[in-house]
Parts: sequence; structure tokens; C-alpha cells
Amino acid sequence: MDLRLITLFSAFAACFTLSLPALSQEAPQKHLRAGIVGLDTSHVPAFTSFFNKPKTPDDDTGIRVVAGYPGGTDMPASANRVEKFTEQLRGMGVEIVDSIPALLEKVDVVLLESVDGRIHLQEAKQILPSKKPVFIDKPLAGNLPESIAIFDLAKKYGTPIFSSSSTRFGKGLQEVIADKGKLGDILGATTWGPCSYQEGTPDLFFYAIHGIESLYTVMGEGCETVSRVKQAKHDQTTGTWPGGRLGVYRGIRSGKASFGVTVFGSNEILQVAESPDYAALCRAIANFFHTGTPPVSEAETLELLTFMEAADESVRQGGAEVSVPETLERAKKEAAKLAK
Repeated sequence: MDLRLITLFSAFAACFTLSLPALSQEAPQKHLRAGIVGLDTSHVPAFTSFFNKPKTPDDDTGIRVVAGYPGGTDMPASANRVEKFTEQLRGMGVEIVDSIPALLEKVDVVLLESVDGRIHLQEAKQILPSKKPVFIDKPLAGNLPESIAIFDLAKKYGTPIFSSSSTRFGKGLQEVIADKGKLGDILGATTWGPCSYQEGTPDLFFYAIHGIESLYTVMGEGCETVSRVKQAKHDQTTGTWPGGRLGVYRGIRSGKASFGVTVFGSNEILQVAESPDYAALCRAIANFFHTGTPPVSEAETLELLTFMEAADESVRQGGAEVSVPETLERAKKEAAKLAK
């Protein structure tokens, strides 16, 4: 069996060839005004630069970031950066407001970017009644029950939402899984990437989500059980899918850290190594804002979050296999109390 190594470190604008719906066909001529909640992540200036920079008519996303609410928490990743990124956004001509309600008065769509997922439910409770479409950056929330509660509230108010890591939309990964003739049936996959933890959230929610998002892009829904080995230099989680298929995420805790995917097909093994592509994600967000149709289903998003929550439970049980459906059902019971 041949092994093809595709090494694609995507340039910022490389996403224009990604096979997403053409914005020139889907988007109206009128620009949508976007507001950002949570100015404490590098995604904030990166996304704003992409949406607001001058473009040709064919490349125009039809989105303009016009307002931002700083937010922030005591999490070091937030407290140490919110002032810096707020000033960057102000310097890009974006109006800074002092509350979420004030922001909602000025915008048509919302990017919830707060780096601390523990406050996403609290912020979503203020945003979702407006019915303005919302992209919620990773992690969707501080834990699985809160994530379910956000989706429940979105359905209650009829507000379109979606959440995803940028790795899902990488050009190399999209090309590999689209090449069905060469790949054949997908029998399994291994993904890898840097893995840092954040106190107060499940281990894999904070940064490992990038590699797990790639894993689900290949494997899709249907994971039955999860087991995990957590050590100082690596963190490995293995999921079982129907038919004996295995999906493995290797979190890199020491040594060289990069992102990649190996897809095991019935005809060939294909491999991709590429960095996250913010521009590709921004184009997916823009299409979502214009159409109201999320590119990732609620079911898949909740399952990959369940995969990560079950991984924590596996560690607590000494590496035992943990049922994904049972983990999700328990979380749904807790979520019912939160979505009020």
C-alpha cells in the first residue's frame, strides 16, 4: 500500500480554494455588521483583519466587524491579554462597548470569542434571545452539560449557532477525505497536535479540541467508547466506532508540536500535516451568517465534546473504556437544569 505525505502549511489566504458555498452566490450585497464578545484571544484581531480588510468583489465575505465587548475573566489566558487585544481592535477602527446589550444594539451577527469557555453559557444567555446568529469559538462551553444547555437555549429562541475549531476546514484535510476513489472506505484515523490543559475545564476542551475536531471531520459521528492514557510527555485517547474502526488522538505534551492527520482507507493510507487556517474558518463563519445553516451539526459537535468529557472519566477510572452514549445522557440531565 502506498503512503502519500501531504505537507500543507496553509498561507492565510489559501482558503479561497476551499470547497465551501461561494459567497458571491450565497451572500446578499449588504454587509452584515458583526460584533465580538470577549476580546481576550488572538482570534479577535485575526478574524477582524480577515473580515475588514479590502477585498475584490468576488472575495468579499459580506461581513464587517463594527463593535467589540472586552469581557474577560481571572483565567491567566484571559486576564493577561484582554487589554492588549482590546487596544488592537480599537486601533482597527472597531467601536468598544461596555456591555453585551450595548453590542447587540449595533450588530446583526455575533462572534462569541471569550477564551474562557466557563463563561460562554452566561454570555450566551444574554445573546441568544436576540435571535442574531452566533458563532461560538472553541471551546463551546466550560463542560458538556453547559454545551448542551447552550444548544437547548438556541432552539428555544430560534437562534442559529455553530461552533468549530479551524482545523476542520483545512484545505489538505478536506482534499484527503474528498478523494474517495483513492482512499476507499475510511477504516480509521489518527490525529495529533499540541495539548495544553486549562484548570476548571475538562483537559481536552482547551487545546486538544483542534486535533479532536480533525478526528471527527474524518470519522464522523458514532463513537461508542473512549479510553485514555495521560502521561507527562503525551496524552492519548482512543475511540471505538462501529465495525471495529478506531479513531486515535495523540496530544503532544513534550517535544516538537505540530498538527496532523493520518487517514487509514481500504485502498490507501493518506496523511496531512497542516497548521490551523483561520481564513478557512472565517469563510465558513461568513457563509453561516448569511445562510443561517451551520456547516457542522449539533449532533456531531456534542458528540466530539462528549468524546473529550468521556476521556476525562476514563482517566479517573484508570484508563477504562467509557461509554460515549451514556456520558451524553448523564450530561443531558444536568443540562436541563442549566438552560433556564
